[in-house]
Amino acid sequence: MKSICVFAGSSAGIKTEYKEAAVSLGRYMAQKNYRLIYGGSRMGLMGEVANEMLQHGGEVIGIMPRGLFSGEIVHTALTELIEVESMHERKATMHELADAYIALPGGFGTFEELFEALCWAQIGIHKKPVGLLNVNGYYNPLMQMVQHAVDEGFSTDSAIRLINISDTPEQLISSMDTYTSPSEDQKWNTES
Repeated sequence: MKSICVFAGSSAGIKTEYKEAAVSLGRYMAQKNYRLIYGGSRMGLMGEVANEMLQHGGEVIGIMPRGLFSGEIVHTALTELIEVESMHERKATMHELADAYIALPGGFGTFEELFEALCWAQIGIHKKPVGLLNVNGYYNPLMQMVQHAVDEGFSTDSAIRLINISDTPEQLISSMDTYTSPSEDQKWNTES
């Protein structure tokens, strides 16, 4: 695991703990020589992780569709900025470059990226670890929803085992480093 794709809000949220967690994650990743793959914004939690990585000499690759350059305000001091045409191309590039995924708190965009990574892991498109940095219990309701889907017969217990969750970057990345993908629900034919 060398490159970690971080999904995070393009805003900072209302609690200072969110920013502190983003900074802590960026610092830890830089100290441990992980490469950051992310959405390319200088705003919100996305920008906080990137700035901390850069400040500590880390490698940061941002991927941003040209249509978002003004809305998300592209980060101009990255190790590399990859300009793409669409959100689909952005996510495909992120998935191609990443060895693992971590979601910080965020909104619809963060959820969508997270659930795509989880869905792809569930059906077997990839076996990369997916983690939630559970700042102030932000992801507790999501984990309850996943458990509800299991309880109601729409998912199996393996769905829960796809998700690494911790409230510290150190514990989260440690659990992701030793992660083994459950295989019982995988449907993707890798031979075609």
